[in-house]
Amino acid sequence: MLSDSDPTTSSNSLLQTPLPSPAPEQRPPTVSSDEDFFSSASVASSSSSEDIQHQSSPPPPPPAPPRPPPQIPVSWPENGTLSREWVDDLMHAFEWASRAVIPQEFPSVLPVEVLDRLVLAASKILHKEKNCVRIDGDELGQASRVVVVGDLHGQLHDLLFLLKDAGYPGEDKFFVFNGDYVDRGAWGLETFLLLLAWKVLLPHRVFLLRGNHESKYCTSVYGFEKEVLVKYGDRGKHVYRKCLGCFEGLPLASIIAGHVYTAHGGLFRSIPSTPSKRYKGKKNRKVVINSDSNSLSLGSFEELSTARRSVLDPPWEGQNLIPGDVLWSDPSMSPGLSPNKERGIGLLWGPDCTEDFLKKFGLKLIIRSHEGPDAREKRPGLSGMDEGYTIDHVVDSGKLITVFSAPDYPQFQATDDRYRNKGAYVILEPPHFDTPVFHSFDAITPRPLVNPYYDYEDVIDSDEELDLASMVPAT
Repeated sequence: MLSDSDPTTSSNSLLQTPLPSPAPEQRPPTVSSDEDFFSSASVASSSSSEDIQHQSSPPPPPPAPPRPPPQIPVSWPENGTLSREWVDDLMHAFEWASRAVIPQEFPSVLPVEVLDRLVLAASKILHKEKNCVRIDGDELGQASRVVVVGDLHGQLHDLLFLLKDAGYPGEDKFFVFNGDYVDRGAWGLETFLLLLAWKVLLPHRVFLLRGNHESKYCTSVYGFEKEVLVKYGDRGKHVYRKCLGCFEGLPLASIIAGHVYTAHGGLFRSIPSTPSKRYKGKKNRKVVINSDSNSLSLGSFEELSTARRSVLDPPWEGQNLIPGDVLWSDPSMSPGLSPNKERGIGLLWGPDCTEDFLKKFGLKLIIRSHEGPDAREKRPGLSGMDEGYTIDHVVDSGKLITVFSAPDYPQFQATDDRYRNKGAYVILEPPHFDTPVFHSFDAITPRPLVNPYYDYEDVIDSDEELDLASMVPAT
């Protein structure tokens, strides 16, 4: 364990852990010391239907003196109720441990018994929420703000900066997270657990939606499963199962103030059905699936509300297609609704579909995530993710935007020519909460030097060309 007086030199040697296939991270230029953790400036920009106006933030205040090491191990509150102080201490413990504790010693920071209680408390809340959670107008006042956050992908330090920069959740500060908390980055477990703690503390102010990476398949390919096994050793399988169970409870979408729809991937299809014969005295309906794009039509919120989200890997065929659509679909500049052949799951939808969806449901804005700079460079006609957000469709009824909150993504890149994208989050303000204000920010540097938990040089890029057969549950 490191002394507090030398956070930089020693951390690099300790955190080079003996994982299989080690490869040092290709990092961007660093700031002078770890004490500059929150010194990266955030640049805010606001948008209107006509143009984007960039406004520079005031210079950041000088960095505060470093906090003393946290009290570890973290213990569960004696009264069983989380407090803001407890969540603050958890953030401090995770940030400190990322620089001072090797992954294999993570249980000395957060014992598995405490993790179990946190995940259980969050799961009880999440599983009771509807597929589409609503932040209604009667909860929102003139002082309220809603922050919408995109993909985080285990980049703990950027999440900590985002929370500080946007202002922590509170009575008038709502947060909607659009999923993809884990995989690729080295601190997916800490990122996910920290957000669960905020959810337990403020269940009606913090909303955690599911991303396509909150699945068994993706976490087995992109590193989260291995991360958990390394950090918790012989208890790793137990912890991983707990996390998978919690993933199943994450809602799929949100509606904000009746005007804004958010989801990880985006829109979804209608599932036509025809009556079928009775089985064991129960009414059953046979669902007819036709991949012909001419037969596809947009789904309704009623259909979304009845979709079965409690599946570890949303299916790409069969009766339960809506979760896969919500998590995996992408916008296109070509009109129409069609199967997403590049990903092998979900849909592609054009500006005409965005207009139809907004108009049909009285919405003004769609906020989705799902595409980082690596994905966007392969999408003709759509803007790149350099600033952490894009405005993809501007139609008569409103807009479709993509927000991506993991700067300098992915953390591990196979070439020296990094994307160096900014991350972003969106703030929605009164009175209607339907005009996005974009806040872009740079990655926090230096990141602690760690080894990846997946083979980032050989693994498929951008979640494309999935091995769909491996997603079929064993029978």
